[in-house]
Amino acid sequence: MTPFGRTPDGHDARLFTLRNRAGLRADISDYGGTIVRLFAPDRQGRNDDVVLGFESLADYVDRSPHFGCVVGRCGNRIAGGTFTLDGRTYRLATNNSPGGHPCHLHGGLRGFDKLTWAAEPGTDAGQDALRLRLRSPDGDEGYPGTLDVLMTYTLTDDNALRIDYEASTDQPTPVNLTHHSYFNLAGAGRGDVLDHTLTLNARAFTPVDAGLIPTGRLASVAGTPFDFTKPHRIGERIDADDEQLQLAGGYDHNFVLEPPAVAGGLVRAATVVEPNSGRRLVVETTEPGVQLYTGNFLTGTLVGKEGRRYAHRGGFCLETQHFPDSPNQPSFPSVILRPGRILRSTTVYRFDTV
Repeated sequence: MTPFGRTPDGHDARLFTLRNRAGLRADISDYGGTIVRLFAPDRQGRNDDVVLGFESLADYVDRSPHFGCVVGRCGNRIAGGTFTLDGRTYRLATNNSPGGHPCHLHGGLRGFDKLTWAAEPGTDAGQDALRLRLRSPDGDEGYPGTLDVLMTYTLTDDNALRIDYEASTDQPTPVNLTHHSYFNLAGAGRGDVLDHTLTLNARAFTPVDAGLIPTGRLASVAGTPFDFTKPHRIGERIDADDEQLQLAGGYDHNFVLEPPAVAGGLVRAATVVEPNSGRRLVVETTEPGVQLYTGNFLTGTLVGKEGRRYAHRGGFCLETQHFPDSPNQPSFPSVILRPGRILRSTTVYRFDTV
């Protein structure tokens, strides 16, 4: 554990290092549960940091586009920053306005990514782990109920970063927790990710409107630039004459995984390969969806670790999740957690080479 600066509200942030026997290493802060560095080997056995981020806490506080953090209480977008639950309407911060349409994004002005979690380093079956706890009080960012969250990062000996979430509440409330690392398997800051090859285990996605809010429809990917059921380069069709891609400036869409996870079992969501390094990332999850985001809002102005600029589309996110705007979409899988129930969710990011 090493110091990582002081937050604006006076908390001392720390950085914890997890290692496994195969050489994988993760540096994780208790500020936002943020993965600051993640080193993975290439096909020659050379390690490189494969997540975008900053050297200092101040940069995460002031200008981070959710690099590497935990997102909550409710990840992704909620239309108009409002929802109705059990006959009562709740109003949340509108901290994002795609296309001039205000919405609530990633938990609001001070979501879980901007809070200091209680951290406890330890082991799980002999493997390095970090447990992070957070209590979100009733009314936090406009959400009802006191929510208690336990999140555990484990670095497994088969070269996987495993993320386990648990949450409980004393009032009904929407909860949609996810992780928001921007990956570049060539190495953070080493150009864009357009030549990475992606496969998604999804035959449908949720189209969006001009405000990037799902319309409520599930659309087939067949015959569209959203069909990654077979491997395609991320950049192969990203600039196609397609309304959905033009609305988002690239991929920023939720994909419907199949078959859905059953009784907490993991399903493969995605496989990504970077051809030059040979690094491969496999994502498994218990969640019903995954948001593919291709760094469309990166402009090359952010300077990250080792003084490297992060190019437009210089990282991709695979945010395992329930679907965006679920509190307002009765046909989507529910994100409402009620007292007496425990939310449990797991996502695994596994690394190897080809």
